[in-house]
Amino acid sequence: MKALLAASVSLVPLMTPTGALAGDWPMVMGEYWEITGVHLKDGGAFTYAGFLATQWKADQEFAKSKGWIKSYTVLSNVYPRKGEPDLYLLVMTERLPSGPEGEKRGDEYLAWKKKTEAQMQKESGDRFEFREIGSSMLLQELKFK
Repeated sequence: MKALLAASVSLVPLMTPTGALAGDWPMVMGEYWEITGVHLKDGGAFTYAGFLATQWKADQEFAKSKGWIKSYTVLSNVYPRKGEPDLYLLVMTERLPSGPEGEKRGDEYLAWKKKTEAQMQKESGDRFEFREIGSSMLLQELKFK
């Protein structure tokens, strides 16, 4: 029993709210990085590269012009191991939108595209012919003070 009590007391410093120690922490929170892993199907690399260079890039430029994102890029996995994506699509933003703000952005985006949500979903499904989304992550950058 004494060992259990001693162990639980030793954990108290670890449970201290981070706000109390924020001044001591050597890093600060930075941008969010949304990362999508893409698996290319045989013969689909050229077609998907064309999509990225036209439609996907235009979408990102629109979001950037609205101040929704800061930057974007495409990375190639030069030495992919079995099961790893061939490409990574990265989109960086300073903050995540609230629910209502996200809905407003969605409406603005659809108006700009001049398409419905159903049309957008169908087009995404059509791209399954040459690519498959394998993963999606949201990471937050940690910057040194």
